[in-house]
Amino acid sequence: MWHKLIKFYLWTLILFTFNNYVQLQKPGSGDNPAFFNIGGVLSNTESEKNFSETIATLNYVQTYVPRGTTYYDKTIRIDKNPIKTALNVCKHLISKRVYAVVVSHDDSSGHDLSPAAVSYTSGFYQIPVIGVSSRDAAFSDKNIHVSFLRTVPPYYHQADVWLEMLSHFGYTKVIIIHSSDTDGRAILGRFQTTSQTNYDDIDVRANVESIVEFEPKLESFTEHLSELRSAQSRVYLLYANKDDAFVIFRDAAMYNMTEAGHVWIVTEQALLANNTPIGTLGLKLNNDNETEHIRDSVYVLAHALKEMMVNETITEAPKDCDDSGVFWETGKKLFHYLKSRNIKGRTGRVAFDDSGDRIYAEYDVINIGKKNGLKVVGKFFFDDEREKMRLKINDSEIVWPGRIKKKPEGFFIPTHLKVLTIEEKPFVYVRKLTEEEIECEEDEIPCPHFNVTNGNEKDYCCRGYCIDLLKALSHRINFTYDLALSPDGQFGHYIIKNLSSTMGVKKEWTGLIGELVTERADLIVAPLTINPERAEFIEFSKPFKYQGITILEKKPSRSSTLVSFLQPFSNTLWILVMVSVHVVALVLYLLDRFSPFGRFKLTNNDGTEEDALNLSSAIWFAWGVLLNSGIGEGTPRSFSARVLGMVWAGFAMIIVASYTANLAAFLVLERPKTKLSGINDARLRNTMENLTCATVKGSAVDMYFRRQVELSNMYRTMEANNYETAEQAIQDVKDGKLMAFIWDSSRLEYEAAKDCELVTAGELFGRSGYGIGLQKGSPWTDAVTLAILDFHESGFMEALDKEWIFHGNIQQCEQFEKTPNTLGLKNMAGVFILVGAGIIGGIGLIIIEVVYKKHQIKKQKRMEIARHAADKWRGTIEKRKHLRQSLAMQRQYHVGLNSVTKSISQVVDKNRYPTLTHRGPERAWNTGALSAQDLSGRQRLNGDDIQYNIYNNRHKKPPKKPPIPTYASDVSHLVV
Repeated sequence: MWHKLIKFYLWTLILFTFNNYVQLQKPGSGDNPAFFNIGGVLSNTESEKNFSETIATLNYVQTYVPRGTTYYDKTIRIDKNPIKTALNVCKHLISKRVYAVVVSHDDSSGHDLSPAAVSYTSGFYQIPVIGVSSRDAAFSDKNIHVSFLRTVPPYYHQADVWLEMLSHFGYTKVIIIHSSDTDGRAILGRFQTTSQTNYDDIDVRANVESIVEFEPKLESFTEHLSELRSAQSRVYLLYANKDDAFVIFRDAAMYNMTEAGHVWIVTEQALLANNTPIGTLGLKLNNDNETEHIRDSVYVLAHALKEMMVNETITEAPKDCDDSGVFWETGKKLFHYLKSRNIKGRTGRVAFDDSGDRIYAEYDVINIGKKNGLKVVGKFFFDDEREKMRLKINDSEIVWPGRIKKKPEGFFIPTHLKVLTIEEKPFVYVRKLTEEEIECEEDEIPCPHFNVTNGNEKDYCCRGYCIDLLKALSHRINFTYDLALSPDGQFGHYIIKNLSSTMGVKKEWTGLIGELVTERADLIVAPLTINPERAEFIEFSKPFKYQGITILEKKPSRSSTLVSFLQPFSNTLWILVMVSVHVVALVLYLLDRFSPFGRFKLTNNDGTEEDALNLSSAIWFAWGVLLNSGIGEGTPRSFSARVLGMVWAGFAMIIVASYTANLAAFLVLERPKTKLSGINDARLRNTMENLTCATVKGSAVDMYFRRQVELSNMYRTMEANNYETAEQAIQDVKDGKLMAFIWDSSRLEYEAAKDCELVTAGELFGRSGYGIGLQKGSPWTDAVTLAILDFHESGFMEALDKEWIFHGNIQQCEQFEKTPNTLGLKNMAGVFILVGAGIIGGIGLIIIEVVYKKHQIKKQKRMEIARHAADKWRGTIEKRKHLRQSLAMQRQYHVGLNSVTKSISQVVDKNRYPTLTHRGPERAWNTGALSAQDLSGRQRLNGDDIQYNIYNNRHKKPPKKPPIPTYASDVSHLVV
């Protein structure tokens, strides 16, 4: 029995020890304080008492305070002097190690800076401060108030309720009037930011038509009100204090701007003015009881500390303001835990945003019924089921300005509009007035152009498709207008504009869209493409013309170069023909030369003989057959060569016929209409250097290419080539500087109909329409749309198409396409140049021949003179040689005189005067030559005697009667 009891106690001790060990291992569970001091800087005794009672009661609520934890209150009274307040915080609160401070603020006492002093002092030591009545926008700045949060919403959060009320009543255009202080600018920023982020539907989003900012402590507001009278919106959102609101309401009543047709929605402060107009709607915080806010702030703090004790190790709070180097890490963590709270309190759902400001604050919607009679007509509250804020208003209980029960329209419809347009043929033609002209013609409308760069205004006259449409609209829906041209000549695009160094950059629209967005114009009547980017900032009517995007290019023309007559055959074929001519000529020459029947000359009828076929004649024959020219001479004589000649003639016939037919196809037949097949053409998707395409910068087509991911490569290439205006691009297409211009189909079809050399390529893509541009929330939108629909049904728009876009030129271009092309000089210029080259070549060759012949004659003369001199020199040499031989012979004869039957004189006479035979004139060149027959029957002499006789026969005439020789036996006297 005792053993069992001891065993039980041992197990109990083990489990208890293990449980304590586990608890000690949890973060923040061992060294956390057992008690917490909460400071309070309150505005009155009642608040101090309520603060103490709330903390005393809190210690018994186990939901917020864990067992073993106790909260104590440390309170001081807020002082009018912020310095004294800061000193008191250090002396009476921080010295007591407070973990947080609750501060209240009495607006009626004017203690504006005292809560700020508490925030500065406590924030320096990272001690959280919870405000229960401070609503200034300055406390949202966490750079200054690093550890401040509040259970009451700031004043500028009323912009959230404004937006819900505008959405409920359907008002889309408003005028904001606010003071120039921090809260006034904060409520404007909150309104614009929340409108952009939380209201995606552009049709219900509230747009600010005008913003009026005034300095506090107004004396008069009439100057601003006189400007607001010309605005379209009649819904005024007012943020002002009580005194400034009094001045504004007073002056507005003088201009009857508080009567029927006007709507005033004001904040809490302005609602307190004693002259608030009947019908004004205002807001009032649902629960502004300081006691309730003190309770909620204490419970929020306890809720945060309870969670923090489980997850964090809480260190002791600072105890001395003199130690400036103290950084309380626990206080910084506690502030983040406080911001993440979301509890149900006495003042509603208590939660905070990143700035520590109260969200989910509830308001009452107040209506001024009778004079200074406040009536709650709606609530802005937190819906627990939907877990978001919700607005509920009883419209039937509202009394509007002018004591009427019907909700005002909220805008004023002006009947005189400022209309803008832009030069874009054929929709708008612009003509400048000359110095002699005073007014525009009957079918034109004055449209001055105001140049924003130099401030000059010039007079122009406009007519066209859109001008006729504007006239019809003005008559149909009954308005007057002033027409003007776009200030910068562009439709407008969204650009980033650099502001000052402190304000950074800003995006804004230029051109026509910019004028409409800034409300300097009421209407845009131009070929304005409807697209999502523009529709986000302006409104469009239904399209008055449906169109798309297409490509304009110049029709490809057959290149008429100087060698265009060579185009029917390829270069390879021309080379083969040239080679064939000379190969056939060579073969003809060889066949005719080696044939047994081709070597002999043929006898003509006139008795002359025909020369044999040489290589030159063979080439002449081959070219003559190919070019169909008559062959008068130099034909082949052999049978084999003539067979080849017939085959060559057949070849030439086929080549010439093919060339003639193909030449007609190249020069006369219809040319292709386009070079591109459309936007999906591979040459556009992968743009080459020799194919350039472009559009207009910042246009709807440019925006379309930016949106299309599959066209991104093409857009990057064409972006550098984009033009400022469509006129420049179209002119470059005509001049051949631009291959393809991508633009609206209506304009390009007009250009193609006007100039038959231009053509649109491919099918339409990016289909859209042209619409009338209006301001957001414009009262004219529905009327303009209905009028355009009526124009479509009645055929008026079709009539405008026929009159301005097509002009009947399409039929002319179709007839032009069906008409066959005629050959001109540019097509056949190469042939004439070839003939001219032949003539010049012939003249050049004859000059060369004449010069060459003269050179040959001179050369022959020089050869004749040289030959004559050589003959003379040769004769002299031979004479001398002959004399020496004669002397030698005389000595021989003298020695053998007795043995010779004839005398020496007879022999000498015979050799000196030989018998001359008759020579024909044709043999005159060889007169000195002696044949063997001439010497027959005579005594044969040696070679030297013969040459000597030849020389004497040339230069000495024989005597008619030679003297009779005398013979003597003694010849010694003849020896020299």
